[in-house]
Amino acid sequence: MHRIGYLLPDGFQVMALGTQTVFELANLLAGQAFYSVQTYAPAGSVQSSTGLCLQARPLTARSRADTWLVAGTLAPLAPPPDPELARLLAKVAVHARRVAGLCTGAFILADAGLLDGRRATTHWFWAQALQQRHPQVQVEADRIHIADGAVWSSAGMTAEIDLALALVEKDLGEEVARAVAHRLVMHQRRSGGQSQHSEMLRLSPRSDRIQKALEHARNHLARPLSVEELAEAASLSPRQFSRVFTAETGQSPAKAIEGLRLEAARLMMESSRHPLDTVARETGFRDRRHMREAFLRGYGMPPQALRRQSRIAA
Repeated sequence: MHRIGYLLPDGFQVMALGTQTVFELANLLAGQAFYSVQTYAPAGSVQSSTGLCLQARPLTARSRADTWLVAGTLAPLAPPPDPELARLLAKVAVHARRVAGLCTGAFILADAGLLDGRRATTHWFWAQALQQRHPQVQVEADRIHIADGAVWSSAGMTAEIDLALALVEKDLGEEVARAVAHRLVMHQRRSGGQSQHSEMLRLSPRSDRIQKALEHARNHLARPLSVEELAEAASLSPRQFSRVFTAETGQSPAKAIEGLRLEAARLMMESSRHPLDTVARETGFRDRRHMREAFLRGYGMPPQALRRQSRIAA
Protein backbone atom coordinates (compact mmCIF):
# COMPACT_ATOMS: atom_id res chain seq x y z
CA MET A 1 0.00 0.00 0.00
CA HIS A 2 1.27 3.45 -0.93
CA ARG A 3 1.11 5.84 2.03
CA ILE A 4 0.13 9.44 1.23
CA GLY A 5 0.98 11.90 3.99
CA TYR A 6 -0.57 15.36 3.94
CA LEU A 7 1.41 17.94 5.86
CA LEU A 8 -0.75 20.88 6.93
CA PRO A 9 0.91 24.06 8.23
CA ASP A 10 -1.04 26.41 10.45
CA GLY A 11 -3.32 28.55 8.27
CA PHE A 12 -3.30 26.01 5.43
CA GLN A 13 -5.56 26.59 2.44
CA VAL A 14 -8.39 24.04 2.39
CA MET A 15 -8.17 23.45 -1.37
CA ALA A 16 -5.28 21.08 -0.63
CA LEU A 17 -7.65 18.71 1.14
CA GLY A 18 -9.76 18.44 -2.00
CA THR A 19 -6.96 16.55 -3.69
CA GLN A 20 -7.52 13.66 -1.29
CA THR A 21 -10.57 12.80 -3.38
CA VAL A 22 -8.24 12.01 -6.29
CA PHE A 23 -6.62 9.20 -4.29
CA GLU A 24 -9.96 8.03 -2.87
CA LEU A 25 -11.40 7.69 -6.37
CA ALA A 26 -8.20 6.08 -7.65
CA ASN A 27 -8.66 3.29 -5.10
CA LEU A 28 -12.28 2.87 -6.13
CA LEU A 29 -11.63 2.81 -9.88
CA ALA A 30 -8.50 0.66 -9.64
CA GLY A 31 -10.46 -1.92 -7.67
CA GLN A 32 -7.92 -2.01 -4.86
CA ALA A 33 -6.87 -0.05 -1.80
CA PHE A 34 -3.64 1.14 -3.38
CA TYR A 35 -3.44 4.41 -1.42
CA SER A 36 -3.81 5.09 2.27
CA VAL A 37 -4.14 8.75 3.21
CA GLN A 38 -3.10 10.27 6.54
CA THR A 39 -3.02 13.91 7.60
CA TYR A 40 -0.22 15.40 9.71
CA ALA A 41 0.41 18.72 11.41
CA PRO A 42 3.34 19.87 13.54
CA ALA A 43 1.24 20.20 16.68
CA GLY A 44 -1.44 17.64 15.83
CA SER A 45 -4.37 20.06 15.82
CA VAL A 46 -4.31 22.66 13.04
CA GLN A 47 -6.52 25.46 11.75
CA SER A 48 -7.09 26.44 8.12
CA SER A 49 -7.18 29.96 6.70
CA THR A 50 -11.00 29.80 6.83
CA GLY A 51 -11.05 28.78 10.51
CA LEU A 52 -11.64 25.07 9.93
CA CYS A 53 -10.08 23.10 12.80
CA LEU A 54 -8.70 19.60 12.23
CA GLN A 55 -7.22 17.00 14.50
CA ALA A 56 -4.29 15.52 12.59
CA ARG A 57 -1.45 13.18 13.49
CA PRO A 58 1.46 15.01 15.13
CA LEU A 59 4.41 15.33 12.76
CA THR A 60 7.64 13.98 14.22
CA ALA A 61 11.01 12.95 12.82
CA ARG A 62 9.72 9.35 12.94
CA SER A 63 6.63 10.05 10.78
CA ARG A 64 6.65 8.02 7.57
CA ALA A 65 4.94 8.27 4.18
CA ASP A 66 5.80 7.17 0.66
CA THR A 67 4.60 10.49 -0.74
CA TRP A 68 4.41 13.71 1.24
CA LEU A 69 2.03 16.41 0.00
CA VAL A 70 2.73 19.75 1.66
CA ALA A 71 -0.17 22.20 1.68
CA GLY A 72 0.33 25.92 1.21
CA THR A 73 -1.08 29.02 2.87
CA LEU A 74 -2.63 32.16 1.42
CA ALA A 75 0.29 34.28 2.68
CA PRO A 76 3.44 32.13 2.85
CA LEU A 77 5.64 34.94 4.20
CA ALA A 78 3.29 36.30 6.87
CA PRO A 79 3.74 35.18 9.56
CA PRO A 80 7.39 34.24 8.97
CA PRO A 81 8.00 30.58 8.00
CA ASP A 82 8.32 28.02 10.79
CA PRO A 83 11.92 26.69 10.88
CA GLU A 84 10.87 23.68 12.96
CA LEU A 85 8.38 22.64 10.29
CA ALA A 86 11.08 22.86 7.61
CA ARG A 87 13.48 20.87 9.79
CA LEU A 88 10.95 18.08 10.32
CA LEU A 89 10.04 17.97 6.64
CA ALA A 90 13.71 17.62 5.68
CA LYS A 91 14.02 14.66 8.05
CA VAL A 92 10.90 12.76 6.96
CA ALA A 93 11.53 13.45 3.26
CA VAL A 94 14.71 11.36 3.42
CA HIS A 95 12.60 8.23 3.90
CA ALA A 96 9.95 9.10 1.28
CA ARG A 97 9.71 8.08 -2.35
CA ARG A 98 8.70 11.61 -3.35
CA VAL A 99 7.65 14.97 -1.92
CA ALA A 100 5.29 17.53 -3.44
CA GLY A 101 4.50 21.14 -2.64
CA LEU A 102 0.89 22.12 -3.30
CA CYS A 103 0.59 25.77 -4.35
CA THR A 104 2.65 27.84 -1.87
CA GLY A 105 3.67 24.62 -0.13
CA ALA A 106 6.72 25.07 -2.37
CA PHE A 107 7.94 27.68 0.13
CA ILE A 108 8.06 25.02 2.85
CA LEU A 109 9.92 22.63 0.54
CA ALA A 110 12.40 25.38 -0.28
CA ASP A 111 12.86 26.28 3.41
CA ALA A 112 13.67 22.60 4.01
CA GLY A 113 16.33 22.70 1.29
CA LEU A 114 14.44 20.22 -0.88
CA LEU A 115 14.30 22.55 -3.90
CA ASP A 116 17.97 23.58 -3.95
CA GLY A 117 19.21 23.37 -7.52
CA ARG A 118 15.83 22.08 -8.75
CA ARG A 119 13.09 23.35 -11.02
CA ALA A 120 9.87 24.27 -9.23
CA THR A 121 6.67 26.23 -9.59
CA THR A 122 4.07 27.75 -7.30
CA HIS A 123 1.06 30.05 -7.53
CA TRP A 124 1.89 32.73 -10.10
CA PHE A 125 1.21 35.51 -7.57
CA TRP A 126 3.99 34.23 -5.28
CA ALA A 127 6.50 33.00 -7.85
CA GLN A 128 8.70 36.09 -7.74
CA ALA A 129 8.74 36.06 -3.94
CA LEU A 130 9.82 32.41 -3.96
CA GLN A 131 12.63 33.20 -6.38
CA GLN A 132 13.83 36.15 -4.30
CA ARG A 133 13.71 34.21 -1.04
CA HIS A 134 15.42 31.15 -2.55
CA PRO A 135 17.65 32.20 -5.47
CA GLN A 136 19.11 28.69 -5.61
CA VAL A 137 15.74 27.39 -6.86
CA GLN A 138 14.94 27.53 -10.56
CA VAL A 139 11.41 28.93 -10.34
CA GLU A 140 9.28 28.51 -13.47
CA ALA A 141 6.39 30.83 -12.78
CA ASP A 142 4.09 29.75 -15.56
CA ARG A 143 3.74 25.99 -15.17
CA ILE A 144 0.84 23.90 -13.90
CA HIS A 145 3.13 21.45 -12.11
CA ILE A 146 6.74 20.33 -12.30
CA ALA A 147 8.44 17.08 -11.34
CA ASP A 148 12.20 17.40 -10.86
CA GLY A 149 13.33 13.98 -9.82
CA ALA A 150 11.50 12.96 -6.66
CA VAL A 151 10.40 16.52 -5.85
CA TRP A 152 7.14 17.83 -7.30
CA SER A 153 5.47 21.22 -7.10
CA SER A 154 2.26 22.71 -8.45
CA ALA A 155 0.70 26.04 -9.25
CA GLY A 156 -2.18 27.29 -7.15
CA MET A 157 -5.67 26.11 -6.39
CA THR A 158 -7.08 23.74 -9.06
CA ALA A 159 -3.57 22.95 -10.35
CA GLU A 160 -3.16 20.92 -7.16
CA ILE A 161 -5.70 18.46 -8.57
CA ASP A 162 -3.70 18.23 -11.81
CA LEU A 163 -0.61 17.32 -9.78
CA ALA A 164 -2.52 14.68 -7.81
CA LEU A 165 -3.79 13.19 -11.07
CA ALA A 166 -0.24 13.14 -12.43
CA LEU A 167 0.85 11.18 -9.36
CA VAL A 168 -1.97 8.68 -9.93
CA GLU A 169 -0.98 8.34 -13.58
CA LYS A 170 2.60 7.66 -12.50
CA ASP A 171 1.48 4.98 -10.04
CA LEU A 172 -1.54 3.35 -11.68
CA GLY A 173 -1.43 4.38 -15.34
CA GLU A 174 -3.14 6.79 -17.69
CA GLU A 175 -6.47 4.96 -17.82
CA VAL A 176 -7.05 5.19 -14.08
CA ALA A 177 -6.00 8.86 -14.01
CA ARG A 178 -8.33 9.62 -16.90
CA ALA A 179 -11.20 7.80 -15.20
CA VAL A 180 -10.62 9.77 -11.99
CA ALA A 181 -10.63 13.06 -13.93
CA HIS A 182 -13.90 11.99 -15.56
CA ARG A 183 -15.45 11.25 -12.15
CA LEU A 184 -14.32 14.69 -11.01
CA VAL A 185 -16.17 16.22 -13.99
CA MET A 186 -12.98 17.79 -15.29
CA HIS A 187 -13.25 19.10 -18.84
CA GLN A 188 -9.50 18.86 -19.32
CA ARG A 189 -6.70 17.10 -17.46
CA ARG A 190 -3.78 19.49 -17.82
CA SER A 191 -0.23 18.37 -18.38
CA GLY A 192 2.46 19.91 -16.20
CA GLY A 193 4.03 21.93 -19.00
CA GLN A 194 0.95 24.00 -19.64
CA SER A 195 0.83 27.68 -18.76
CA GLN A 196 -1.00 28.77 -15.61
CA HIS A 197 -2.73 31.33 -17.86
CA SER A 198 -3.36 29.13 -20.83
CA GLU A 199 -5.04 29.74 -24.14
CA MET A 200 -5.35 25.95 -24.19
CA LEU A 201 -7.74 26.15 -21.24
CA ARG A 202 -9.88 28.74 -22.99
CA LEU A 203 -10.13 26.55 -26.10
CA SER A 204 -10.99 23.49 -23.96
CA PRO A 205 -11.02 20.78 -26.64
CA ARG A 206 -13.08 17.75 -25.71
CA SER A 207 -11.01 15.08 -27.41
CA ASP A 208 -7.44 14.01 -26.81
CA ARG A 209 -6.79 14.23 -30.55
CA ILE A 210 -7.50 17.95 -30.75
CA GLN A 211 -5.69 18.56 -27.47
CA LYS A 212 -2.68 16.68 -28.89
CA ALA A 213 -2.74 18.87 -32.02
CA LEU A 214 -2.85 22.02 -29.89
CA GLU A 215 0.04 20.82 -27.74
CA HIS A 216 1.99 20.06 -30.92
CA ALA A 217 1.28 23.59 -32.13
CA ARG A 218 2.30 25.18 -28.85
CA ASN A 219 5.59 23.28 -28.91
CA HIS A 220 6.39 24.36 -32.48
CA LEU A 221 5.12 27.93 -32.65
CA ALA A 222 8.36 29.28 -34.09
CA ARG A 223 7.71 27.63 -37.45
CA PRO A 224 4.77 27.85 -39.87
CA LEU A 225 1.99 25.46 -38.91
CA SER A 226 -0.23 24.12 -41.64
CA VAL A 227 -3.59 22.40 -41.22
CA GLU A 228 -1.97 19.31 -42.73
CA GLU A 229 0.70 19.20 -40.02
CA LEU A 230 -1.85 19.68 -37.23
CA ALA A 231 -4.15 17.07 -38.74
CA GLU A 232 -1.27 14.61 -38.81
CA ALA A 233 -0.56 15.28 -35.12
CA ALA A 234 -4.24 14.54 -34.42
CA SER A 235 -4.27 11.44 -36.64
CA LEU A 236 -7.08 12.89 -38.74
CA SER A 237 -7.47 13.91 -42.36
CA PRO A 238 -7.11 17.69 -42.95
CA ARG A 239 -10.77 18.05 -43.83
CA GLN A 240 -11.96 16.04 -40.84
CA PHE A 241 -9.53 17.85 -38.56
CA SER A 242 -10.79 21.30 -39.54
CA ARG A 243 -14.40 20.25 -38.97
CA VAL A 244 -13.76 18.58 -35.60
CA PHE A 245 -11.44 21.36 -34.42
CA THR A 246 -14.00 24.08 -35.09
CA ALA A 247 -16.80 22.04 -33.51
CA GLU A 248 -14.80 21.44 -30.30
CA THR A 249 -13.16 24.84 -29.84
CA GLY A 250 -15.50 27.23 -31.59
CA GLN A 251 -12.58 28.60 -33.59
CA SER A 252 -10.81 27.84 -36.83
CA PRO A 253 -7.33 26.29 -36.53
CA ALA A 254 -5.76 29.52 -37.87
CA LYS A 255 -7.54 31.67 -35.26
CA ALA A 256 -6.58 29.32 -32.43
CA ILE A 257 -2.93 29.21 -33.49
CA GLU A 258 -2.85 33.00 -33.55
CA GLY A 259 -4.16 32.96 -29.97
CA LEU A 260 -1.38 30.59 -28.92
CA ARG A 261 1.21 32.81 -30.63
CA LEU A 262 -0.18 35.86 -28.88
CA GLU A 263 -0.02 34.14 -25.50
CA ALA A 264 3.56 32.97 -26.09
CA ALA A 265 4.63 36.45 -27.25
CA ARG A 266 2.98 38.11 -24.25
CA LEU A 267 4.67 35.75 -21.78
CA MET A 268 8.01 36.22 -23.51
CA MET A 269 7.71 39.99 -23.28
CA GLU A 270 6.64 39.88 -19.65
CA SER A 271 9.54 37.63 -18.60
CA SER A 272 12.39 38.94 -20.77
CA ARG A 273 13.87 42.00 -22.41
CA HIS A 274 14.15 40.52 -25.88
CA PRO A 275 13.59 42.99 -28.75
CA LEU A 276 10.19 42.78 -30.37
CA ASP A 277 11.74 41.45 -33.59
CA THR A 278 13.13 38.51 -31.62
CA VAL A 279 9.80 37.91 -29.87
CA ALA A 280 7.98 37.91 -33.20
CA ARG A 281 10.44 35.46 -34.75
CA GLU A 282 10.47 33.07 -31.77
CA THR A 283 6.66 32.91 -31.56
CA GLY A 284 6.03 32.38 -35.27
CA PHE A 285 4.82 35.76 -36.48
CA ARG A 286 6.00 36.74 -39.96
CA ASP A 287 7.53 39.94 -38.65
CA ARG A 288 7.14 42.64 -36.03
CA ARG A 289 4.33 44.37 -37.94
CA HIS A 290 2.34 41.16 -38.23
CA MET A 291 2.68 40.65 -34.46
CA ARG A 292 1.55 44.22 -33.80
CA GLU A 293 -1.60 43.69 -35.88
CA ALA A 294 -2.37 40.50 -33.98
CA PHE A 295 -1.88 42.25 -30.62
CA LEU A 296 -4.29 45.01 -31.64
CA ARG A 297 -6.89 42.39 -32.57
CA GLY A 298 -6.34 40.23 -29.52
CA TYR A 299 -5.50 42.67 -26.72
CA GLY A 300 -6.62 46.01 -28.11
CA MET A 301 -3.14 47.48 -27.70
CA PRO A 302 0.27 47.22 -29.38
CA PRO A 303 3.03 45.03 -27.89
CA GLN A 304 4.99 48.02 -26.56
CA ALA A 305 2.02 49.20 -24.50
CA LEU A 306 1.43 45.73 -23.04
CA ARG A 307 5.10 45.45 -22.11
CA ARG A 308 4.96 48.84 -20.36
CA GLN A 309 1.88 47.76 -18.41
CA SER A 310 3.53 44.54 -17.25
CA ARG A 311 6.59 46.43 -16.05
CA ILE A 312 4.46 48.94 -14.16
CA ALA A 313 2.50 46.09 -12.55
CA ALA A 314 5.74 44.35 -11.58
